[in-house]
Amino acid sequence: MAVLFDELLTKGVRQGKIPAKTATARDWYRSQAKEYKNVKENDFFGKKGDRERMSSRPILGGMYMYEYSAKHKATLPYYDRLPLIFPYKTVKGGFYGLNMHYLPLPLRAKLMDALYETANNTAYDETTKIKISYKILDKAAKFKEFRPCVKRYLTSQVTSKFMYVYPSEWDIALFLPTERFVGASKTKVWSESRGKI
Repeated sequence: MAVLFDELLTKGVRQGKIPAKTATARDWYRSQAKEYKNVKENDFFGKKGDRERMSSRPILGGMYMYEYSAKHKATLPYYDRLPLIFPYKTVKGGFYGLNMHYLPLPLRAKLMDALYETANNTAYDETTKIKISYKILDKAAKFKEFRPCVKRYLTSQVTSKFMYVYPSEWDIALFLPTERFVGASKTKVWSESRGKI
């Protein structure tokens, strides 16, 4: 996966697109990521080049991908087997996070643009974190797309390491077709998410 991120970042920097710094750059990276139609799970996990990204637990405010098997999958209408999340609160046995996959791409971009405003700095390096809580999200109209994204994850059900997505790669990861919904199509999930908003 690092190869894919590096490829797009190098291409963008050569064209003067500094990741996350401007709305124009964000849009450019998002449109490039949209061109990738067939991204596989083994592109993310278990490769030697990506080991430095892997950790046993996520840090609040960072972006992560991981494999997940829902505890109550037999009774859930659907769930995402490969979440793309910003964890924002730890709880006993797990954490709460915003899973960006629950939104169709235009709403995903809109929420991400609002989340950028909460970043603790504009370096967009390993020190950059999104600073959010449910209370903050619930009070501001600019975050209205967040509701279908709030999910509680049990650490015991995580079936891989957490792959850290560098802040310079957020807009790429956001638009890659990596959602893996079980129990429903992404069209159905996104339709229901629009209803919740």
